[in-house]
Amino acid sequence: MIWNKTTGHVVGGHQRLKVLIDTGVNEVECVVVEMSEEKEKALNVALNKISGEWDKEKLSLLISDLQLADFDVSLTGFDAPEIDALFKDAQRKGVQDDDFDVDAALKEPAITKPGDIWQLGKHRLVCGDSTKRDVFDLLMDGVQANLVVTDPPYNVNYEGSAGKIKNDNMTDGAFYEFLLASFQNMEDCMANDASIYVFHADTEGLNFRKAFSEAGFYLSGTCIWKKQSLVLGRSPYQWRHEPVLFGWKKKGKHEWYADRKQTTIWEFDKPKQNADHPTMKPVELLAYPILNSSMANCVVLDPFGGSGSTLIACEQIDRICRMIELDEKYCDVIVKRYIEQAGGSDSVSLIRNGAMQRYAEVAADE
Repeated sequence: MIWNKTTGHVVGGHQRLKVLIDTGVNEVECVVVEMSEEKEKALNVALNKISGEWDKEKLSLLISDLQLADFDVSLTGFDAPEIDALFKDAQRKGVQDDDFDVDAALKEPAITKPGDIWQLGKHRLVCGDSTKRDVFDLLMDGVQANLVVTDPPYNVNYEGSAGKIKNDNMTDGAFYEFLLASFQNMEDCMANDASIYVFHADTEGLNFRKAFSEAGFYLSGTCIWKKQSLVLGRSPYQWRHEPVLFGWKKKGKHEWYADRKQTTIWEFDKPKQNADHPTMKPVELLAYPILNSSMANCVVLDPFGGSGSTLIACEQIDRICRMIELDEKYCDVIVKRYIEQAGGSDSVSLIRNGAMQRYAEVAADE
């Protein structure tokens, strides 16, 4: 029996104590310790781990309390992957689309300028060109990405009421070089055990696969996002899916944080609105590979930010997003979308020409 003098709580031997009380025993020898509430919780978790008996929901709450108190949770006997697995079910249940109106936000004048750095809570967004290494240096600031999830332009020359998607109408050779340069930058910024997922169009499949391999990535397979309805286009067969390249560095390895039951077919409904971003991804879809291939507080890189769905997914499942977007208007969409998700702009700031401003100050100046 272990009793904590500081809190007056029994730390170890709860079942034994219950049996003794039921049989009428009034006194029992025990080990007396003096420790803080955080250390008491950690000891409780460690003792339960040794006995192999615990309630997963209660255990995750205990570990969450310890993390909030900046306590070294490794002292509980659980390593990082085990702790992450405890939270994964709760994180998955908490993912939901935010129904942000991208079309309406695109109609507003842009605040962002090329070269701007937005700090969005623990996430970072740079307005710049993903083929330029200095843009990645600005974004990553010496940090390596644990995962890449990205959705480059499909080179289909799409134009909506908000204008054309940038870098979406190139010659075959120019598009390959564009992809190669951006993929090489991603590879340079990734940890050796990081994975990469690339959404793309099958019509440009050859360019995507060739650039992917030439940039230094091993192609493990292609996953398929199966949509609930077709997307009307010019092809004889209308598309109801999008392929996703999955791989990792040829010179590295990869980490996997899910079970062995995951398949290459991903069934998620596409967003019902936002016609001006036709390849916009639902948050649940992006959260799926992120949960499979990263742990909480890992850095997820997306060099083609678009409407910011990767960043919103990271916010909802406790990852850190590093994002690049070339179009100033879409940068504004990402910022406003994050503010709506976070419930305010207190954690939002802009770095422009080396000077930092709070979002409220920037918005007031426009």
